[in-house]
Amino acid sequence: MSSLLASIGGVFGQTQQENEPEMTSRAVVHQNQPRGEVKQKNAMGDVRTRRVLQDIGNLVIDNAAALGKKPISEVVDAVLAVNGVTVGKGAAVLKGAAAGRMKVPEKPKPETVIVISSDETEKTKPVSRRTLAAGNSTKEVKKAFTSILSARSKAACGLANKPKDPVVNIDADDVDDILAVAEYIDDIYKFYKLTEDEGRVGDYMGSQPEINVKMRSILVDWLIEVHRKFELMPETLYLTINIMDRFLSLRAVSRRELQLVGISSMLIACKYEEIWAPEVNDFICISDNAYVREQVLAMEKAILGKLEWYLTIPTPYVFLVRFIKASLPSDKEMENMVFFLAELGLMQYPTIIKYSPSIIAASAVYAARCTLDKTPFWTETLKHHTGYHEDQLNDCAKLLVKFHLAAAESKLKAVYRKFSCPDRGAVALFSPAKILSTNL
Repeated sequence: MSSLLASIGGVFGQTQQENEPEMTSRAVVHQNQPRGEVKQKNAMGDVRTRRVLQDIGNLVIDNAAALGKKPISEVVDAVLAVNGVTVGKGAAVLKGAAAGRMKVPEKPKPETVIVISSDETEKTKPVSRRTLAAGNSTKEVKKAFTSILSARSKAACGLANKPKDPVVNIDADDVDDILAVAEYIDDIYKFYKLTEDEGRVGDYMGSQPEINVKMRSILVDWLIEVHRKFELMPETLYLTINIMDRFLSLRAVSRRELQLVGISSMLIACKYEEIWAPEVNDFICISDNAYVREQVLAMEKAILGKLEWYLTIPTPYVFLVRFIKASLPSDKEMENMVFFLAELGLMQYPTIIKYSPSIIAASAVYAARCTLDKTPFWTETLKHHTGYHEDQLNDCAKLLVKFHLAAAESKLKAVYRKFSCPDRGAVALFSPAKILSTNL
């Protein structure tokens, strides 16, 4: 780059010398020329040159030897000063009577260098050859050539004209829908993200002397079957598991009471979410009369007391609905695959305690897109609405795909059977995502 600038600077400097006004050479008088014998050549030529030479020719230089030792620029300045000419800012300004006899040479217009810049926001100013020769715009020239090289590199790599994935307004069609509350939906989900940690649970199995991780998975598998039998809303299932886990993290229960905690949690969730909730006797019947009415009501009261009636919790379902909508194009097959992977995650204790509800929901969407080969696997729209980058979801998504791999051989088949039916698109029978299952 430095050699390139040096060669270009030399060309500009040579051009500058060629374009300098000829006044200096015309103003210098040969010392051996006699006074008053100025030849009148080119009578029809440049009047400006003849008049200037007459004035300078009539000048008597007393100390010619001393002037001969000075630089030529100082000699010219001294001669012009005697004739009433003041030199300043590169142009001669005439004073007095000399202004009528001498015409000021016009300053040559600087030639402009056109800079081909890249897609930088800051524009480079045009650089004149005179300014470049003076060394006043070295940074601008360097930036100009750097921009050229960068633009050529981007063009060679195919990056210059690569369109950016736009963020789609997924609420544009819901503006006239009052129930969709499109004007508040973004603020609602920001609030959900801020409060989701309040409904999370830590590792509570250490405080439970009689139950373990496997027992919890068996209970959740059975609750999924009950939920399907009663044909309840999907949000009821997610709230049931959240209530159950939060209660188990606050109080130790015996092995015999574990199923009672499950049906009492679902009873509370049904009263909160459903329009027509199942009755207490329905849950007693579904549990094969293992408990009586008084036991169910007593456990319901104990759960609500421990949770302090705090039931408005952003579960994974809350985020799943929003993230599926942001996964464009969204169809029924995509929706079923997302819910299949999310419910597999609900059954596994490590998933619940390690990841937040929003990460579980976003990872389910990402794993579903990889399974169904929806390219790109993660878009700018999903990144905008979920708040997560692709690399933040890899670990959880790989865990969900691992559960998908083992679903067919697992003894707990409630989720697998549920999503193997035609009404669910039989998505459980699809091959797991290869891109996420290679290292498992």
